[in-house]
Amino acid sequence: MASWEDEADQPMQGLNDGLSKLNVNAPVFVPGQRYDFTAVETSAEWLNPPPPVSDVNTDYVPPVGDTQQSVEGTVRLLRFKKNLVKDEIEEPSSDLPEPKQHPTTYVPPKDRKEALSVVFIGHVDAGKSTIGGHLLHLTGMVDSRTLEKYAKEAKEKNRETWYLSWALDTSMEERNKGITVECGRAFFETEHKHFILVDAPGHKSFVPNMISGASIADIAVLVISARRGEFETGFERGGQTREHAMLVKTTGVKHMIVLINKMDDSTVNWEEARFNECRDKLIPFLKKLGFNVKSDITFIPCSGFTGAFLRDRPPADLCSWYNGPTFLEYLDQLPPLTRCTDGPLRIPISDRFKDMGTFVMGKIESGSLIRGQVLTMMPNKVSVEVLQVPIELIFMDFAETQILNDDVDVEGSSAGDNVKLKLKNVEEEDVSPGFVLCSPDNLCHVASVFDVQLVIFDYKSIICPGFTAVMHIHACVQEVRFRTIICRIDRKTNQKTDIRPRFIKQDDVAIVRFETLGGAICIECFKDYAQMGRFMLRDEGKTIGVGKVLKIVSASDQ
Repeated sequence: MASWEDEADQPMQGLNDGLSKLNVNAPVFVPGQRYDFTAVETSAEWLNPPPPVSDVNTDYVPPVGDTQQSVEGTVRLLRFKKNLVKDEIEEPSSDLPEPKQHPTTYVPPKDRKEALSVVFIGHVDAGKSTIGGHLLHLTGMVDSRTLEKYAKEAKEKNRETWYLSWALDTSMEERNKGITVECGRAFFETEHKHFILVDAPGHKSFVPNMISGASIADIAVLVISARRGEFETGFERGGQTREHAMLVKTTGVKHMIVLINKMDDSTVNWEEARFNECRDKLIPFLKKLGFNVKSDITFIPCSGFTGAFLRDRPPADLCSWYNGPTFLEYLDQLPPLTRCTDGPLRIPISDRFKDMGTFVMGKIESGSLIRGQVLTMMPNKVSVEVLQVPIELIFMDFAETQILNDDVDVEGSSAGDNVKLKLKNVEEEDVSPGFVLCSPDNLCHVASVFDVQLVIFDYKSIICPGFTAVMHIHACVQEVRFRTIICRIDRKTNQKTDIRPRFIKQDDVAIVRFETLGGAICIECFKDYAQMGRFMLRDEGKTIGVGKVLKIVSASDQ
């Protein structure tokens, strides 16, 4: 028996037969190109070079690295047979999927509808995301095919009635738990206006996320569940209804729409008495917050699941007692808001990311900007140039089932717009939420010590100098210390009383000197820039007070 070494030295049988079947006249392979190959017979003498071919294209350019590329960058192929390869490389077949592109579109200012930010607030499970998802469907932002997909997937998870909310709750965590964690964002349009929808989380653990959404809102929609027991839980038993309403008022929201949801529930059945009961309990509380119930508040019954009174009206016999506008009708007829377009530029930065450059997101609180303008970013005083000014519009990407930012490129933008700016001369890691973009000739104030007027409304113990809490002011979140309690303020006369008290307690109004613990922050006095002078104080997961900035204390006065 021969050894394996001897077998290895023997010539391989059938090698020539196999190689003789190879087509050495095959065209050069080009990735992405499709060909209709035909069988080509070759000589068994495969080692001999093939005879010259009469119809070879002498303009053939080998692949990169063999010799050189043509000036036009066009790859030409050898034509070994008739109709085997065309002279030029054809475009890819139209049936192949094309890469997804989101082109930038320029929209003249005169053609843009008034943009308003609407934040949906309320207790957990009141139906905020369901109403938001149904609105996107009714306004054409989400098609029926996508909703059918959501309904099928929700049924597999035993969440049949939650499928509408999946248009905004896009993460698996939110869908599995049935609660909103981050602020969902989308947009919809009516005949006269463009709305950015912000779906705020209702659970008490995510109030900081809710504050970030409310800080950019122009209008608040307070969603109330009319179902027996749910309204009482959200409003009367330590739910989030009261806190959310107070927070949006503190952020400067002037108009509130109260949607009494779940009127189709079996415990309600569109009863007018239940609607009036919820409304009558809410009115005194909203008055106490400072809302004018006659001009600032509107109550609308609805069903987020069926869509009744969102856009269309239900049959008259179902709810004959309500003759007011539907939700979309009311939004469309809102009067234009007054914006501070001629003031100094102020853009608190709420987020930043890197995508072929450094991008920042924020709402223009004052002033206006144009493409190419040079701005100063505070508090680090970095000079940046605006390369792009896309207004932030949100659209639903049905294929990926997620929310993406679309870019509507404009030459300039002004107060009230939510913008996403591409900046030059700054890196992403050098930007933090709470920084402010402003004009070089009118810089934002930066301070670590300032005086505020504060209202304490939910704190069981006393507060003394040295007490610390977390302050939310515009897009900035910072820990502060009570350095000095300057005086108390009489609620009735608004006069100073009790100078330098040793402590303050719940329901007290006081003037306090704050000191930030994490360094200087961008801040403005309330009388100069209201949106950048309002703040909220939170401690141990609860909002304990709200207030406004009165004075920025200089280093010499400290």
